[in-house]
Amino acid sequence: MSCADCRDAMNAYVDDELMPDERRDVQAHLASCADCRREHDVLAATSRTLKEGLVRHRAPDVLKARIRSALAQPTAFDQSVPPPKRSWLRLAAAGVMIAAASSALTFGAIRRPPAQRTATADVLTSHIRSLMPGHLLDIASTDQHNVKPWFNGRLDLSPSVPRLDSIGFPLLGGRVDYVSGRSVAAVVYGRRQHIINVFSWPSSDAAPLAPSVSTQKGYHIVHWRNEGMEMWAVSDLNAGELEQFVARFEASETPTGAR
Repeated sequence: MSCADCRDAMNAYVDDELMPDERRDVQAHLASCADCRREHDVLAATSRTLKEGLVRHRAPDVLKARIRSALAQPTAFDQSVPPPKRSWLRLAAAGVMIAAASSALTFGAIRRPPAQRTATADVLTSHIRSLMPGHLLDIASTDQHNVKPWFNGRLDLSPSVPRLDSIGFPLLGGRVDYVSGRSVAAVVYGRRQHIINVFSWPSSDAAPLAPSVSTQKGYHIVHWRNEGMEMWAVSDLNAGELEQFVARFEASETPTGAR
């Protein structure tokens, strides 16, 4: 083995990535070449210093979930297409529409009963808390037959856990969370890099309630009631896609309610 070949293989040798025959060739050369041995010693010492001195951080659950969600998309490996150029007139029109929608949402929030405003704040707080490392999932699974039975014995309800990956909302798992002083089910879905939490608990009001959308702190919140269950979906996903998600969620499986 020449000195040039030895130096080319030096990094892989230090990282123990060579095949046995290649490793023996490097060892034999180092035993007979003082220059390459000195280079090896410097490289090995640098590698040890880096491994001992660098801090290793555990990837937060939300990052893992977003990666799984992104990889589950049918177009995950397609080349991105740049958005078409928009005229200033279209941007101005969009700004007017956003301002009007924001005003309507604000007016709706003011008219909302105090108890509902409290629940809205609580589910939003629980959603934000879930995005902290180690808080997103108690059970990580893309299989509804693993996630749904996991809640048995942990809560007084059997939450809906429909599979929606075929339309771009893969199931990520679930957890038990706390809203307004009670334990609730939180079923977690993904959409590209976004997380969707679906909270549910038995309702004291049996009357059905059509889905309504509100926005707080940049997050969209959809609240509805069905079959005696309070249902909330929270995400930083755009409101249109979140409403689409809720519509398909409702159509896919009806909650079985309190046990």
